Amino acid sequence: MNEKGKYTYDWPRPMVSADALVFAVSGGKAKVLLIKRGHYPFEGQWALPGGYIGMEEDLEDTAVRELEEETGLTNVKLQQLAAFGTPGRDPRGRMITIVFWGITDKIHKVKGGDDAAQAKWFDIEKLPRPLAFDHEEVLALAIKNLKKKKIYRENVK
Repeated sequence: MNEKGKYTYDWPRPMVSADALVFAVSGGKAKVLLIKRGHYPFEGQWALPGGYIGMEEDLEDTAVRELEEETGLTNVKLQQLAAFGTPGRDPRGRMITIVFWGITDKIHKVKGGDDAAQAKWFDIEKLPRPLAFDHEEVLALAIKNLKKKKIYRENVK
């Protein structure tokens, strides 16, 4: 920060966000929680809950906050899955997203909030298409990792 209190650089810099990817493994099925975007970009398309980090906010805290704001879901333990930053993944500019994921053993009641028009659980084998941003790629990685977990192997038929 410079002496005037502004963040200034001589070169362009990326934006940073955090997403929350939550699976529910219950009743012999695996589901993922998605939100329907209520605004540009990708208005009306399904996506992972997420958003920009605050300047003084921890990355995981951002994912937890966005999950609660956009779905009402709380108390899901999250851990970092991966970072995604392919140029062009967001039409607003250069965006790097750190995805946090968690698994719950029941389908919790959810409701769209903040900039999410809707929140809903989807069977991982019947995802809506197309998903916003690069979330199909994100989900493919997460589903691959989910299928290695004991909770999935013991509960999904």
